[in-house]
Amino acid sequence: MPAKTTASTSRFLLSFMPDAEPYGSGMALVFDTSAWNRRTHPTVLPRWAATRDEELLAVCPIVALELLAAARDEQAFQDLDRALQVLPGAPVTRSACDRALGASRELRGERRLPAADYMIAAAAAERGFAVLHYDRHFDPLCRVLGIESIWIAEPGSID
Repeated sequence: MPAKTTASTSRFLLSFMPDAEPYGSGMALVFDTSAWNRRTHPTVLPRWAATRDEELLAVCPIVALELLAAARDEQAFQDLDRALQVLPGAPVTRSACDRALGASRELRGERRLPAADYMIAAAAAERGFAVLHYDRHFDPLCRVLGIESIWIAEPGSID
């Protein structure tokens, strides 16, 4: 079993890695839980760090809730909560809800996707942001919402 990558080992690894390009084309990126959970993977970490350093990461409250619900203890919850609060947000508004419902109608045969993913993508679309993820659900959602779907790694390459 591979060793677990922690925040301190991530910083150590970054010190030996060449500079990486941020994800996307320079616009803000709403990250999904699927991306966050893989951010310290050695093939993802350099670009994640570059994207973070360029201040291109944004968080949707749905993702924040998913991440905070998985915190292992109160200290981890507080640390994560503080880290997420400093990021730009992509709030879930009434307009985002309407966009999510519209995407559902437009997707027809492809519409069996998690409600949370509809909302995350719609919140990103409302702000003109892209979605950074490792989840096939975002490709059709982003397509119908007219925003960029950005994989943190080739599908199936890091699971």
